[in-house]
Amino acid sequence: MANSQRFTDRFIAALKPKADRYECWEGGGFGVRVSPNGKKAWVVVYHFDRKPRRVTLGSYPALGLADARVAVANAKKLLAQGIDPGEQVVAQRRAERRAETVEELIEEYLEKWARPHKRSAAEDERQLRKDVIPAWGRQRAKDITRRDVIALLDNIVDRGSPITANRTLAVIRKVFNWAMSRDILPTSPCVAVKAPGKERRRDRVLSAEEIGTMWHTLDRPELPITTSIRLALKFQLITAQRKGEILGARRDEIDLDQRIWTIPATRSKNGMPHRVPLSPLALAVLDQAGAGQEGEWLFRSSRTGRPITDEAVNHAMLKNSNLLGTGDATPHDLRRTAASHMTSLGISRLVVSKILNHAEPGVTAVYDRHSYDSEKRAALAAWGARLEEIIDARRSPQNVIALRSMG
Repeated sequence: MANSQRFTDRFIAALKPKADRYECWEGGGFGVRVSPNGKKAWVVVYHFDRKPRRVTLGSYPALGLADARVAVANAKKLLAQGIDPGEQVVAQRRAERRAETVEELIEEYLEKWARPHKRSAAEDERQLRKDVIPAWGRQRAKDITRRDVIALLDNIVDRGSPITANRTLAVIRKVFNWAMSRDILPTSPCVAVKAPGKERRRDRVLSAEEIGTMWHTLDRPELPITTSIRLALKFQLITAQRKGEILGARRDEIDLDQRIWTIPATRSKNGMPHRVPLSPLALAVLDQAGAGQEGEWLFRSSRTGRPITDEAVNHAMLKNSNLLGTGDATPHDLRRTAASHMTSLGISRLVVSKILNHAEPGVTAVYDRHSYDSEKRAALAAWGARLEEIIDARRSPQNVIALRSMG
């Protein structure tokens, strides 16, 4: 270290490579190493536990002179505390090598949180694999910035999908919030990022004529929709339950003797078990779905053996909307349709809310353990009877006027 010299940026930049690697020293154990290929790296030498130590702080110019001096000062502080700064640097580099990529983080989120806890895990996975992994998959999760999030959302909006951008932001936010809760990441890049698309509140309700057309079209064998999807759509219209809860229905949840379907708390949106009385029409659909047969799932994909997916049902209804006569209606609109027609029958909004299993605010809701089974059964029986009237009226052309008068 005899060639000590006060470092300046000009001095470091002017150092030229030689045939062999060499080092220049400023003093205090702080130096720069120059390799034959011209690469330069900051080094610091010191003694710890009475043994000489050497550690590379970083490469120049990625680590500038001022930051290198700060690193040396921090190393000396650690030494004063009896801590080997070299071990700290090694641990940091090891952590950097193990730093999760976005794709690795997503896989961990899906495996440890989404699939065990969320009914919408399949939809989360679809959105993440479609737009997020192709864009960020190989980047380290900790390097994703708010600007990266905004740019990704802008790209989705630019292709004409602003609502998809909203959904993508929501699932990205879930992933990073989960990573923060597990102490994988210190912050989320989604903080203060606003949804780019303007949401429209839907109020689509199918008329009696549209219901009749849809029902009878679902019965046509030439319709390019699987039997499970046909029956799931009918069952949603009859019971007014959430699509995800219907698609995940298991045979052991159905009590045919008691004519009741119990959605367990693990699959219910509000985390409470929900009892759905089954009308004769609902039982007829369940019979077609093989409710009394062997097997786990009621609405099973013949291709995967698993429940049919949200995306498959949405796609089937949209693609065949002209044949079904449903226009822009979605499966969720069938739930709203059932609820609206029930209120038109004079059924109270409270009972309809109980059927829909809406979460109720306030302390009173916590103590109100009345299941409303008898009221729900009467309401769903009335709605089932009205549905049968609509279906029967649609069987002959002369009954179209009667259908229109039903609303």
